[in-house]
Amino acid sequence: MSIKIIGERLRTLRESVGKTQAFIASEIGTVAQSAIFRYENGQSDVPNAILLWYADYFDVSLDYIFGRTDKPQGKLYDYNPKAFDDEKMQQFVEMCFDPKSPANAKLKEAVLKLLREEQK
Repeated sequence: MSIKIIGERLRTLRESVGKTQAFIASEIGTVAQSAIFRYENGQSDVPNAILLWYADYFDVSLDYIFGRTDKPQGKLYDYNPKAFDDEKMQQFVEMCFDPKSPANAKLKEAVLKLLREEQK
């Protein structure tokens, strides 16, 4: 992440709605216009609270502000964690079912079958 990219994104957001640095500073309320100038020109690190304010005010993601993506809504990840290996999966399912119950044996096998199919 580059301080220059962050500054460019902040300036682009501000200019996209036709607002001045002074206006943004007054909206934030805790910074001066000169600080906004330094942030936009990569002369100062932007405090986290200010970054969050920009993200909320302009309804964009921090991924966008940080230059990790050009999509204002941010990066969208498919969270697909790897399933347990077969042995660990078997141990986990064994812990979940009472070994003395005949009905649970069928449920346990059905769960293991579903988990194995998910792995494929």
